[in-house]
Amino acid sequence: MSRPTLHSARLDMRPFSEDDAAFILDLVNDADWLRFIGDKNVHSLDDARRYLRDGPIAMHARHGHGLCRVERRSDGQVLGMCGLIKRDTLDDVDLGFAFLPQGRGQGYAREAAAAMLAHGFASLGLKRIVAITNLDNQASARVLEAVGMRFERLLAAGSAPGEMPSRLFSATRAAGLPQREPPPPQQDRT
Repeated sequence: MSRPTLHSARLDMRPFSEDDAAFILDLVNDADWLRFIGDKNVHSLDDARRYLRDGPIAMHARHGHGLCRVERRSDGQVLGMCGLIKRDTLDDVDLGFAFLPQGRGQGYAREAAAAMLAHGFASLGLKRIVAITNLDNQASARVLEAVGMRFERLLAAGSAPGEMPSRLFSATRAAGLPQREPPPPQQDRT
């Protein structure tokens, strides 16, 4: 099976494999992940492999898109995840991202999110993409606004993952991306 890889100016993004279990174990147990996303009950490498198999890997197989590993092109350092997710609780495809501390505060989340939005609109033909954030997650809200997504409404507790009230952001292909965004990312099939 071919594995599409997206490239942006500084980042490479590719679908996860079970070989990424150690990274996932670190990411989903990071304090900010636990605070803003919640405990996924991933406490061992076997748990991480199960999370990958049943989550990102299965979603790519079902939908042709999902969460991807994000690494810095200059040195191959894995920084986080970003991707387009189809959740049962949302009508539209959802942009999701999370980064380890060493990948925060340097514009990587914005760059990855912009590349994924461009890919969703240009390559996948999506007309609308949404994103949800915890009410307290101001950093993620700023990233979403920077890539052209707009706050749409609050979601009640239980209507989105995490069971806490969340903010719903959206973007449409017709609205386009901000002019300062780079052109759609390059895509390889390796």
